[in-house]
Amino acid sequence: MATRADPATVLADVLLQREALVCRLAEGRPPRDFAGMFVGPDDLDRILATLPGLDGPAPELTAAVRERTEPELVRARAAFRAALDGDSPFAALVRAARLTPPDAEVLALLDAVETSPARQRLVAYLQDSVQLPQLTIATLVRIFADPEHPAERCVAPESPLRRAELVEVATTGPWATRACWLATRVVWHLRGDSSPDVDLPAGTVRRPGDRDGVTSANGVLPDGAAGDAGPDLLLVHGGDRESRLRMVERRWPGRGLLICAMPASTAGWAAVVREATLGNLVVVLSSDAPPDAAGADVLARSTHLAWVISSAGELPLESLPARPWQELRVASGEADPEDWRQVLGTDPDPAYRLSRGQLRLVAAARRDTAGPLGPAVRRLAGGYLEKLAVRIRPRRTWDDLVLPTDDARQLRELAARHRRRGVVYGDWRFPPLPSTGIVALFSGASGTGKTLAAEVVAGDLGLDLYKVDLSSVVSKYIGETEKNLERIFVAAGAGDLVLFFDEADALFGKRSEVSDARDRYANIEVAYLLQRLESYDGLVVLATNLQRNIDQAFLRRISVAVDFVLPEEPQRRAIWERSFPSTAPVADLDLDFVARQFKISGGLIHNAALGAAFLAAEEEDVITMRHVILAIKREFQKLGRLRTEAEFERYFDLVNRDADAAPTR
Repeated sequence: MATRADPATVLADVLLQREALVCRLAEGRPPRDFAGMFVGPDDLDRILATLPGLDGPAPELTAAVRERTEPELVRARAAFRAALDGDSPFAALVRAARLTPPDAEVLALLDAVETSPARQRLVAYLQDSVQLPQLTIATLVRIFADPEHPAERCVAPESPLRRAELVEVATTGPWATRACWLATRVVWHLRGDSSPDVDLPAGTVRRPGDRDGVTSANGVLPDGAAGDAGPDLLLVHGGDRESRLRMVERRWPGRGLLICAMPASTAGWAAVVREATLGNLVVVLSSDAPPDAAGADVLARSTHLAWVISSAGELPLESLPARPWQELRVASGEADPEDWRQVLGTDPDPAYRLSRGQLRLVAAARRDTAGPLGPAVRRLAGGYLEKLAVRIRPRRTWDDLVLPTDDARQLRELAARHRRRGVVYGDWRFPPLPSTGIVALFSGASGTGKTLAAEVVAGDLGLDLYKVDLSSVVSKYIGETEKNLERIFVAAGAGDLVLFFDEADALFGKRSEVSDARDRYANIEVAYLLQRLESYDGLVVLATNLQRNIDQAFLRRISVAVDFVLPEEPQRRAIWERSFPSTAPVADLDLDFVARQFKISGGLIHNAALGAAFLAAEEEDVITMRHVILAIKREFQKLGRLRTEAEFERYFDLVNRDADAAPTR
């Protein structure tokens, strides 16, 4: 609590005591019970005497009281104004709100009354009403009797005290009897409490600076206040949120920030203005939407504050407030070596391309500061992707992939394109048009190795593979599909991973003729996907059974296209051999026969090998040709494919017997 040694409190007490003496000695008004509850004959005479044109208290009596107390008031006022150059919370607030000395005197008086029941009783006596313990506009005029003092104008709607949301004034009743008081948050602040205003938008963050107020009481910038010249409304767009904040910190070095969403109510706007004023903070409004009309008025009126609107894109000019502004664009949100060293204490890891915001999140999620970054980066992406995609941790390698030589070479070139992006686009300065991202198209029948190839490429790059679940992405509700896909691409960009869209023609198919509203929005989805692919910097694999179903606009964006065909006999032989682990008990398997006779995909071969293993395990026997042939039969049945004697040859009778299942034990 403030003490009498506080110049602000001393000045307030001198003003109150002086006016009390005027009331008691000059006006001859004694304190009385139930003051203001009724008007008696003596009250009526005294009221009539104060009206213009009638005799009031003897002027010489009032002048004598004021003259007697004037020296003490002069000393108190001089000490108070000298203290405004100090470092007390009150002095700092006066500078931050750019208050004039009269404004500061009114602030001191209201604060003193607000925090003292004794002073409130004194105010009730001055106003001759127990119902008025707070100062009214008329009483302010009376206390600051100097004609040159703008007493009532200090609490006018456009006054510095009101623009800074420090003082509140009642909105009902006669103008003269409207009470004035300090906002509760201001009272707590002056008593050293830093609890945030309860009306601030949810999620508001206060980021302290390393210096206090940068302006004098009259609003003049002090010498050496670098970064505070020029327009105090800054529009920052592009990059990521953390990069935009970094640009703000460079614009106002040393200043603290109040970071919040665009307020949605009058109380919210008032809380933001008040909180920023109390802490001398730069207000950073994070919003991709412009302020509404009420918000624009607040920004235009609160000229004592520095404002920033941080958005992903440019805002419409007509939505901006009527005050000078400056616009800056963040070219890239990618963390640079300085960011890596500051946040993680290491040089950048070339395997990960993180924004500044993502880098901070990874640092928070990293449990072992000396360990690899991979787990923390995967945790960053996984929180967003788990509901929309299936995570595949690559386990298989190039040795598990059986493809024609040229197809295998294309896949290795695909991995090399991703691995060497930093050299080509960074060191050699090739223009990344439209982005540094890579889009691969894997086409071919089911089971020909598209998913396996994506897994092998991801494993070679040391990345996770996320197989997008189309059922959770595509929505019948207009606009929801784009929102889901945006979440996927944002999360994927954070984690530097491989996105795999299976049956991609469901999302990337040809645009249709517009016959109804659904066709129109379906085409919008396709256009959105194309735009998002062009701006994505990671690796995307599109898999489809039929390449001709893919929209031509997507084909122009393809970096690598691999057509997966059914394997030839030598390749089928290799796939059969690799489908049986070295630890599996096999006997007399004629792999040359099955590779020659059955022209099937690699996926079907793996399924048949696994089915044969289960048949043998149930019989507690080794895996034989009988089990393999029966498993192939089951795969044909699933596909609805005929079993011909030309294919099965000597095993034809086995697959056509009714009792060809394994005997029961």
